[in-house]
Amino acid sequence: MDRQAFYRDPYPVYAEARRAPGLTFVPELDAWLVSRREDVREVLSSPDVFSSAGAMRPDHVPGPAALAELAKGCGGVQAVLTADGDAHRRLRRPLTRALSPARVAATLPFVRERAEALVAGFAADGRVEWMSAYAEPLPAAVAGRLLGLDPEDTPGAVRAARRAEELLFTELDEEGQVAAAREVVGLQHLLDAYARARRSDPRDDLVTDMVRDFAPGDGELTPDQRREIVSNLENALLAGHLTTTALLGVVVLDLLRDRRQWELLCERPELVPAAIEEAARFEAPVQGFRRTVRRPVRVGGTELGEGDVVFVSYASAGRDAEAESRPDEFDITRPASRHLSFGLGPHGCPGTHLAKEQVRITLELLLRELPGLRLADQEVVMAPTLIHRSPEALHLEW
Repeated sequence: MDRQAFYRDPYPVYAEARRAPGLTFVPELDAWLVSRREDVREVLSSPDVFSSAGAMRPDHVPGPAALAELAKGCGGVQAVLTADGDAHRRLRRPLTRALSPARVAATLPFVRERAEALVAGFAADGRVEWMSAYAEPLPAAVAGRLLGLDPEDTPGAVRAARRAEELLFTELDEEGQVAAAREVVGLQHLLDAYARARRSDPRDDLVTDMVRDFAPGDGELTPDQRREIVSNLENALLAGHLTTTALLGVVVLDLLRDRRQWELLCERPELVPAAIEEAARFEAPVQGFRRTVRRPVRVGGTELGEGDVVFVSYASAGRDAEAESRPDEFDITRPASRHLSFGLGPHGCPGTHLAKEQVRITLELLLRELPGLRLADQEVVMAPTLIHRSPEALHLEW
């Protein structure tokens, strides 16, 4: 199968893998697919056996010209997503603090304000392209505020973070690679400037938290400290909005694709939290991550050796008929289940609560302001990536 076609619709491969004995090696992933919920749970619960070092292995390695541009930046070192053990715990600490219940609660008035302003910007038009008009800008603004970026810097910073994803996971020609690399380098220098400014002028934001945690003291930041801070801020900026953007896309798509679900939600708005959980189960916003085997181990009946790579599919786990009744049906009245769409264990998504709150506020706003919402185009194309599961475009009308 063509890799892009697989990325756009991986569910048939997932289903076949769940039915097959043992694990299935998927050439498009160049990895063993961990597809059943209990096997996914086992791998995620065993970080001492399955390393995260290659979690974000690129689909496309940039060419020499792009690498020469990236060399002008100040990032490129280990970030929390690919760290293990003590290093991971140290790198995750400021994220946990920044995404604490108290910090999230303090952010919600800003989320509501931005959500209402975005909807007000298109409510009178009768139609909208949801992804570009709302699903992307809302989480971007929230992520920028979380980091402590000035509002005028946020759109460009988020665009550059997305360009970093494109550079590694999209096939670009040399000119496109170089252009993307230049934007990434620009973002790195911007984040570096914020880090150095927060050294002398600390604030209540993630940049300050990372500076304090990764570079204790009050002296000038060293080059190594700056690279580590920038790499982890860059990671936080991308992860901080991409998952929420994806979830905002799929929850609206799934609710409107079967209009009975949307009408039911209009009648019973108390089902909003259940709708969010069902969307996450049905279309995991992040499809999964790779893990590298540290020592010989048996998973799902398959013997794996040191150095073997597995792809741990959160999305496939959500469709496992052994763990879920009617797994391929989207149903917001489904009894609560312990899906794994936000991960599990030490690498579980630290921003889950904030992401869900943004989606909750959004659905409550749409139910109030645009109850007549419907799909303007039934042919929705999903983005060709497993890093986030979302429509390329989602045209709505009312």
